[in-house]
Amino acid sequence: MTTSQSRGEVRWGSPVARGVLAATILGSGMAFLDGTVVNIALPHIGAEFGADVAGLQWIVNGYLLTLAALILVAGSLGDRYGRRRVYLVGVGWFAVSSLLCGVAVNTEMLVGARILQGIGGALLTPGALAIIQSSFHREDRARAIGAWSGLGGIAGAVGPLVGGLLVQAWSWRLAFLINLPIGLAVVWLTRRYVPESCDDSMGGRPDVWGSVLGALGLAGVTTALVEGPGRGAGDPLVVGGAALGVVCLVGFVVLQMRQRDPLVPPDIFANRTFVVANLLTFVVYAALGGVMMLFVLQLQVSLGYSPLFAGLASVPISVLMLLLSARSGKLAQRFGPRPFLVAGPLVIALAMVLYTRVTPGASYLFTVLPAVVVFGLGLTAVVAPVTATVLAAAQDRHAGVASGVNNAIARTGGLLAVAILPAAAGLSGESYADPAAMTSGWQTAMWLCAGLCVVGGVLALWVRNDVLAPAVESAAAPPELPAPGDCVSCGVTSPPTHMRAGPPPRM
Repeated sequence: MTTSQSRGEVRWGSPVARGVLAATILGSGMAFLDGTVVNIALPHIGAEFGADVAGLQWIVNGYLLTLAALILVAGSLGDRYGRRRVYLVGVGWFAVSSLLCGVAVNTEMLVGARILQGIGGALLTPGALAIIQSSFHREDRARAIGAWSGLGGIAGAVGPLVGGLLVQAWSWRLAFLINLPIGLAVVWLTRRYVPESCDDSMGGRPDVWGSVLGALGLAGVTTALVEGPGRGAGDPLVVGGAALGVVCLVGFVVLQMRQRDPLVPPDIFANRTFVVANLLTFVVYAALGGVMMLFVLQLQVSLGYSPLFAGLASVPISVLMLLLSARSGKLAQRFGPRPFLVAGPLVIALAMVLYTRVTPGASYLFTVLPAVVVFGLGLTAVVAPVTATVLAAAQDRHAGVASGVNNAIARTGGLLAVAILPAAAGLSGESYADPAAMTSGWQTAMWLCAGLCVVGGVLALWVRNDVLAPAVESAAAPPELPAPGDCVSCGVTSPPTHMRAGPPPRM
């Protein structure tokens, strides 16, 4: 039993709102934390298992691969069978697979466990946003998404710090085992506070073939990109992976256009703002994925930082996101998201130019810290507004699919960056352990990432600036949901009217 209000009625500042936010922030934060905490542990994992660059790439990309490939079907499953229900399954799956990561005995086992972990991440990540979108009153959604982005994003930002503490306290294995108690807390909060919701208009069965084609397509392309630098472009595995990936991705697109009940409804892309915001997400998150992996390597390998101090270097990002992300979402609703989505990527690009000065002998106070602060300000300006824009540009009944699409695009951007960027920057084999080679590759990578962010800022010029404005209700307009609060296909109905709490005072 939950004590929550029906969907679309949760108001900012109420106990239920705090419960919903706590459940979604802790759950998605657990996935974000694991996505970055692994980066700080990579040198130690590589040393313990004797892994080369390709092995380290697969430890990161094994997770990103299944996360990106399955996040679409996960969002669709939430819309179809109940967002709360699928979210709970994802949290439990993530926690169990984290245990397998923590007891891995070699690189192959760790990569396999990370692949399983990505499945859990795919099930819970879009569910968090879809739950917020469907639970909160429309006027409070941008603010709630801002709070989710800020507080959940902190988990990703403090990942290096937490990873450094855990690695030095005992082992990199704690970075995975810590997910077990967090998962239990999320399950309790979700069952108590989160209302069930789904898209009553969805019929038929999930698009299994679409899911298979999408997963195989990303797996093939990623295999070719990761293994290509070491094996050579003519290697059968590289050629076969690339061919399989391209054919399956083309098949995925064709299938979605012909299906009666597709995994990704084509009409969701009819909205220009939705398309542009997702393109911006792709290029910016590709840049972020490259930075997050290489930054902690550069600090440890080239500047001689310990894992703890490499993690502490990113703390200002956490502070800025905590203080400003919710406000960023609120201001984007008030003034429109376009100014934030243009300026934010450009500020991140500036930070990456500053990052090129992070070389052996560089001062933390005068070189590393300014780059980190500028990076945090740019990140704060982008994350909440772009997320709110994507969800607002889609119909409420497609909340899970829209969140899934945006998350899939973000993760795919990071996936491709981790696969391509080391080779593009001249890093291969065990060259990451050489400070001179690492520094040269780091600087090249930062210039490439800065260019991607500039492209993102330019794309944002085509975002509609009124997309977050409150909807004007019309008597002639059909309701977005057939029966407010009732979820027919997932078998859940809202509490009777006399049991529903009225809207609390606004904060």
